[in-house]
Amino acid sequence: MNALLLWAVLALTLVAVVMVVVHLVRDETAGDPTFLALAVVEVVLLVQAVVGGVALAGTERDVAGVTFVSYLVSILLVLPIGAFWSLAERSRAGTTVLLVALLTVAALEVRLWSLWAVGG
Repeated sequence: MNALLLWAVLALTLVAVVMVVVHLVRDETAGDPTFLALAVVEVVLLVQAVVGGVALAGTERDVAGVTFVSYLVSILLVLPIGAFWSLAERSRAGTTVLLVALLTVAALEVRLWSLWAVGG
């Protein structure tokens, strides 16, 4: 598992969280720049899933493989679901769903790293 990817995801997620919080404070719905930031985070998550899968296949660590892969896949699904929900509910509640999705990604990232670290 690559620590650089972990920190990249967390940093990009933090940027997206700030964007969403600004929208919530202004009582606006999330716009195109916010969804572009979510797309960038999703691309990095996709790269992380591939790198994580390759790292898991090539390691001799005692990592819970099924759990590790399920976290990799779950992280990939959270943002698209939150984005579609936000687009369907064009109100402050929809923007709040984006915030919850981003916080979920951050929490899953920390858990993913702990799974990898315990296996070492």
